[in-house]
Amino acid sequence: MRTECRRSRPNERGYALLLTLVFISVCVVLLGSVFQWASNESTLTARNHAYNAAVAAAESAVEVAIAQMNRDFRHQSLASDVNTYSTVLPGALVANGWPSDYRFSDSEGNADRSEIVCKGWQVWTNVNSEFAGLYGMVNSYQITANARRITGPYPVAAAVRQDIQLTAIPIFQFAIFYALDLEINPGPPMVVTGKTHGNADIYAAPGSTLEFIDSVGAVGEIHHHRHPDDPLVGTPTTPIYRSTRLEGISSLTLPVGTDNNPSNVVKILDAPPADEDPNSELGRQRFYNKVNLIVITSNNTVVVTYNNDEHGTSFTSVPTNSISGGTNSGYTFAKTNVSFYDYREGKQVSCTEIDVKALTDWLAGSGSSFNAQAQFQTGHPINSIYVSDRRSAPGKLAAVRVTNGRQLPDGGLTVATPQPLYVKGHFNAADVTAGTTDTSQAKPAALVSDAISILSPNWNDDWSAATSLDNRSAANNTVNAAFLSGIVPSVTVDGQRHYSGGVENFPRFLENWTDTTFTYNGSMVVMFPSRYATNFWIDPGTYYRPPTRKWAFDSNFLDVTKLPAATPQVRKLQRGQWTVLAANGN
Repeated sequence: MRTECRRSRPNERGYALLLTLVFISVCVVLLGSVFQWASNESTLTARNHAYNAAVAAAESAVEVAIAQMNRDFRHQSLASDVNTYSTVLPGALVANGWPSDYRFSDSEGNADRSEIVCKGWQVWTNVNSEFAGLYGMVNSYQITANARRITGPYPVAAAVRQDIQLTAIPIFQFAIFYALDLEINPGPPMVVTGKTHGNADIYAAPGSTLEFIDSVGAVGEIHHHRHPDDPLVGTPTTPIYRSTRLEGISSLTLPVGTDNNPSNVVKILDAPPADEDPNSELGRQRFYNKVNLIVITSNNTVVVTYNNDEHGTSFTSVPTNSISGGTNSGYTFAKTNVSFYDYREGKQVSCTEIDVKALTDWLAGSGSSFNAQAQFQTGHPINSIYVSDRRSAPGKLAAVRVTNGRQLPDGGLTVATPQPLYVKGHFNAADVTAGTTDTSQAKPAALVSDAISILSPNWNDDWSAATSLDNRSAANNTVNAAFLSGIVPSVTVDGQRHYSGGVENFPRFLENWTDTTFTYNGSMVVMFPSRYATNFWIDPGTYYRPPTRKWAFDSNFLDVTKLPAATPQVRKLQRGQWTVLAANGN
């Protein structure tokens, strides 16, 4: 067999080479396209990352300005010239860090600054967001910042704008406001007609019907069971919420210049130390510095002074208007020989008593010059008084009491004291019809203290520790005033749990109120634990029997012109629209 080798023809070899070259060319083109696509994608991704980083940089410039403004606002030192905050930039916080990669500017291209525009300065208006329905003293701002990358291959720019409101909210717009855990567990049916706010948790486990007509909000959680330290048991009823119920909302705090711990907030009740600046954060919040009249009772004397400017910087001594004797202190409106027994505290009370009718008469008589001075300097007559009984008596409870207060002075009346406060008889009540919610004739009023106890018109100072509860029958009573005071919180001590008494027992009672009505229209605010009246609440039947509670929020407080004198204002930063803008060309 013969094998024959066949040679390839030259034209066939050329054709194969040509095909190979074509294939290689196509591959090169495709590979180049892939490389170009990958490069373009990489460039786009890098530019996109660079742009997002520029947005974040611009946002950080806005945020540092807002943070500084909010800090100053909360400390009551917000600059009226907003340009003060325009040069607050991230580089001040992160020296030699990432901010050095950016050039910051305002919307006009001015370097090293953001743009802050005041859209409304100190305007009384409605509050936005979760506190809708309230009003406050609102400062509105619009903050804009540009950031352009000045390092790296992609000098992209971005701009961000944020609208904010810095709002001071008068605290008595809430029917119930607690800085501590809020417990509300009434036995009989109860209706809360105004807004409820808790800066901590809310425990609502009523034995009967509990109805919230307006919004309820807690910084923490809203629980439908009793507090862990509450020893009382039972089958609770779920409350009825007629409006919004929110958890995890923003905290509302007083600007006292510290961490706002209740142990610091309570200092607003105290007289300032001699070396404190009255214009400091805490100094501006102290009732001592904000009221018109100050009454200080010591072991041997009573001193009354007039606050010349309601800022605590200048005081004038008020001369006596009565001969000192066995019933008063040299002032017709201040009595220092009042004593009675507190059945919850188990102590005899030694107090300074303010006779509201006598105070009203003094304002129209020998105190008229001070009243006129207040009107001229502050735009209102004398409407507030601070009282402190500094007498030391072992085994006795130093306190303050107001009496004869059915009719208040023309400007209303705020009474503040660092000690327990007792209210005897009707207060600010032109209409004493049991259960009335008509406060059209009521004047702006607030009672501020360590603890608040209600003594009915039947109260008798001669009742002693031996007087039985059945022999301490109360009479119908009406009080129309905001309450700001302390409580004894629920706590476990030596293995024994103690209930605070809840909102239903925030105002204390010491009489047998069976088949008797306590009518209350106002606002209940708890900011701290009591420091002096510290005995635990005990079940009814021991030292008191509860009244029929006819309580309502006083809608007068939703009118800024009807707020009580020296009403504290909680402060809040509220955010509005946030927008990414086209950056300027610089």
